[in-house]
Amino acid sequence: MKSVVPAGCEVDHQFRNINAQCRTTTNSLTTLRNDSAVSPQIGGILLIAITLMIAALVLLLAPNLPEWNLSIFTPEPSFLEIKSVRHLSDSGQMIYDSKVTLYHNGTLNYLNNDLYAVFYRNQQKIPCTLETMNGHLFIPTHHFGVQTIAGAGCQGDYWAPHEKIAIDFSDGTFHPGDLITVEVYMRPKSQLISRHSRTA
Repeated sequence: MKSVVPAGCEVDHQFRNINAQCRTTTNSLTTLRNDSAVSPQIGGILLIAITLMIAALVLLLAPNLPEWNLSIFTPEPSFLEIKSVRHLSDSGQMIYDSKVTLYHNGTLNYLNNDLYAVFYRNQQKIPCTLETMNGHLFIPTHHFGVQTIAGAGCQGDYWAPHEKIAIDFSDGTFHPGDLITVEVYMRPKSQLISRHSRTA
């Protein structure tokens, strides 16, 4: 004899089956999501490892690559040095004369009209203009903050090795204990060719 299931019970039974199927599908999707979340992390780690291995191989296989210096604090090679800083007058009085003597300790001759200098006091650029290191051409230029320049290095067309240039700044520009830095640039590209520092 065929058993008859009441209508309400049959619907309830079907609802339970659908609910169980939904839970199974949700669990499967959660598992897939969890599995896929691991994949980008592993991919990123592999990418970094491969990049490092390629960089190591390039360095091993190319020993003649040029060296790059990325430090911004490394001083430029210097063909000059600040030889002295004078604070006293000719009679020996302290007037903070601020006469700075530069000495060419390199090996090359430089066209002094192609050179110009920038000075710093305690790492702060001082407001002075020295547009040329040629003594004759210096006279008609606007040389704010600099009274005169003199010495063998500015007399002819070239600043030769072992020659000096004395730069007489306005009195009081430098005081004892100041850190003086000079940078010399070459035209036409305004290339920094020398830097030197000295305590006054």
